[in-house]
Amino acid sequence: MRTGLKLIPLWVAVSVAALGQSVPVSPLQGTELVRRALAAELNAAQDRSHPMRFELRKTSPRLTTTKEILETRDGSVAMLRKVNDLPPSDSDAKKEQQRLDGLLADPGKQRHRKQSQEEDTERALKVLRALPDAFIYQYAGTVTAGPGGAAKFTFTPNPSFEPPDLETEVLTALTGEIWIDPVQVRVMHLHATLEKDVEFGWGVLGRLYKGGWINMDSADVGEGVWRVVRFQMNMSARVLIRTKQFETTEEESHFSPVPAGLDYRGGIALLRAGAAGQVAPAGR
Repeated sequence: MRTGLKLIPLWVAVSVAALGQSVPVSPLQGTELVRRALAAELNAAQDRSHPMRFELRKTSPRLTTTKEILETRDGSVAMLRKVNDLPPSDSDAKKEQQRLDGLLADPGKQRHRKQSQEEDTERALKVLRALPDAFIYQYAGTVTAGPGGAAKFTFTPNPSFEPPDLETEVLTALTGEIWIDPVQVRVMHLHATLEKDVEFGWGVLGRLYKGGWINMDSADVGEGVWRVVRFQMNMSARVLIRTKQFETTEEESHFSPVPAGLDYRGGIALLRAGAAGQVAPAGR
């Protein structure tokens, strides 16, 4: 989820200081805060008016890559900056330029990339829309996080929730905790663990195995725009007949805004202009 959202419940306006002193929150107040924060995340995930340029560092057991990502009206474009924290080899750099040349020469390739990105976004939106009703949230005190702390909630599956599709089936097996900034009403941190195996298509399509987990951290990256800045996943799954281990860490940083109307060709030009090592300006 790439996020951002902002309604403040009335009770927060008068009790932020009390929250910092761990004064109990009623179930009704807690539920309202969680729902407003999740609504904010849903709104932000659909907001295309704040495109960004940022650095994405992705780590797996075998490889670490750092790419510069630039969001455009035609979908995101990317350029490889480092491999295992070192500049790419001459061969890798040449392949990267050839790949970008291919995108410029064939707009259909970028249209296909945009379609794929939009399909990924729609799957994420299905999960976001289900979160308020998929779990029972319980206030669990405050934690020291961000400038003013965060309200912490635990969550367990709601027995009355019936997942409408494959994307939300996994929610019936997750437990965890969620931290919410009570002033900006945004999700700051989420941790979830798979408490039981989850089968897809009666086990024919695949299975997620018990014990897998995800971590997600979000933050204000400037001018009130919130984004996921760290995502970790460790999941074991069987996809058809193959068993796979999904173990990855993604860190996003150095955010800076770009013009809302920029097309993908202009985005590639900006990425190439920074190819000498001048990546996006330093930021959150």
